[in-house]
Amino acid sequence: MQPLLFQPLTIRDVTLKNRIVMSPMCMYSCYEQDGVVTPWHMTHYTSRAMGQTGLIMTEAAAVSPQGRISAEDLGIWDDSHVEGLSQLVSSIQENGSKAAIQIAHAGRKAMIDGPIIAPSAIAFSEKMKTPEEMSLQQIEETVSQFRSAAKRAKTAGFDVIEIHGAHGYLINEFLSPLSNRRSDSYGGSQENRYRFLQEIIAAVRLEWEGPLFVRVSANDYHPEGNTPEDFVTYSEWMKEDGVDLIDCSSGAVVPAKIPTFPGYQVSFADKIKNEAEIATAAVGLITTGKQAEEILQNKRADLIFIGREFLKDPYWPRSAAQDLGTEIESPKQYERGW
Repeated sequence: MQPLLFQPLTIRDVTLKNRIVMSPMCMYSCYEQDGVVTPWHMTHYTSRAMGQTGLIMTEAAAVSPQGRISAEDLGIWDDSHVEGLSQLVSSIQENGSKAAIQIAHAGRKAMIDGPIIAPSAIAFSEKMKTPEEMSLQQIEETVSQFRSAAKRAKTAGFDVIEIHGAHGYLINEFLSPLSNRRSDSYGGSQENRYRFLQEIIAAVRLEWEGPLFVRVSANDYHPEGNTPEDFVTYSEWMKEDGVDLIDCSSGAVVPAKIPTFPGYQVSFADKIKNEAEIATAAVGLITTGKQAEEILQNKRADLIFIGREFLKDPYWPRSAAQDLGTEIESPKQYERGW
């Protein structure tokens, strides 16, 4: 029997051929046309699909121009983005992988010209711009932008959508008491701070019937911030609201020292999976097949997200299989060298 890492997993109507996911990583490569897929993106993502990855997730695609992390980010705020994304999806799928997109709004961490927005008018750091506090109308408009992004993702043919609720970007800013000082129905209590994400999930679900993931920062690494225990609660609510899997990252809502070591975020995926009883993904300094297999076999997570290892090795699944003493199928064209 194949190691669990290479066994299929079905989420709703989508079956992944293995449990390996290429983690979303900003590539800052949209130089000529705002947010449009380039030939570089086609090569980058398709090569990892050829490497036998179960699910390829694109970098954060902004739901509005104002919501870009940088001016070179992928976009999904306009219908003109759909053609390139559709071509990218087709290329990924033709090479045996499923395709996912992460939809995002950078909030106060947007590094673009012009005004930026956030739940409260608090800058991330002294070196960053101070955002405008969002009005109720701006909140409503942003929720609508996530809905439109989901509709475009469906048109483009993606298999999975992930909502980016981590790393100090807009949704994370609403969830954390460190960045959300509102006194209305979107601030204060845990229920109120969750409301923005809840409305986004509901809006996306109006357009999207397929697997829906949410990436979270499960620890703010600050005594007054969110903890993994808070995210067990949030995850229980997300499960009730139609989310299928929690992608467990951490940090970056405020400047903080983060202790890093191999698998340093796995405990968050473990806790949320087993206490909120929802599927999770583990991410963060997972580098070998044996390490990934241990996480799955001990029921600490359901998927393994691989980031920087994929930047070094487009064929990381093959390396993981060798580490586990097993073989996986190669692209037909590569059989002689696999």
